[in-house]
Amino acid sequence: MRAVCLLSGGMDSATLAYAAKDMGYDIIALHFAYGQRTEKRERACARTIARMLDAAEFVEIGLEHFKKIGSSSLTDESIPIDEYTEKGVPATYVPFRNANLLAIATSLAEARHAEAIFIGVQTGDYPGYPDCRPEFIEAFQHAIDIGTAADPPITLMTPFVRMTKADILRVGLRLGVPYEETWSCYQNNDRACGVCSSCHYRQTAFRELGLCDPIAYED
Repeated sequence: MRAVCLLSGGMDSATLAYAAKDMGYDIIALHFAYGQRTEKRERACARTIARMLDAAEFVEIGLEHFKKIGSSSLTDESIPIDEYTEKGVPATYVPFRNANLLAIATSLAEARHAEAIFIGVQTGDYPGYPDCRPEFIEAFQHAIDIGTAADPPITLMTPFVRMTKADILRVGLRLGVPYEETWSCYQNNDRACGVCSSCHYRQTAFRELGLCDPIAYED
């Protein structure tokens, strides 16, 4: 079995790749560079994870149009990275990003005759990131079904969609994911900033399990 696995180099995507491998899939790692602040660091982490999983292929796609479109603090450095908040859509939201990523993943899966596409959307992202909702994933699966000539059919796999970040971490610890080789922070610092929303959810999960995040500043 083959699967295209979206691999950003962060906690969720690394755990996702390990889970897909554990399910018996040969991994085609798909990484996107879209002008994000941490592009180089994410690429290095994604390559490391892909190598450790003996991925069949590492495919990097550039999506420079996101930087031209703007409207996100991940791609526009004039917009500050906001600290964690539960209110509204965060400045780090990249408009309709997952639709772009999944469209390319579908093209790659169809070309490589892969049976599945894995994406690490999860429950904690729903309020601020509408393209992480189960309804969106279901709609995109329908688009794949009617818009491809794939043989075998392509299944969109979202094993973490109803999990918390701590649940995902438990899976990763069981599978031996090297979290020291991942990067989730939205800032391009030596250590994770600890205050952006990505750091908040990740470090909260580690604390919930009584552990220290290996990429965070020590107290």
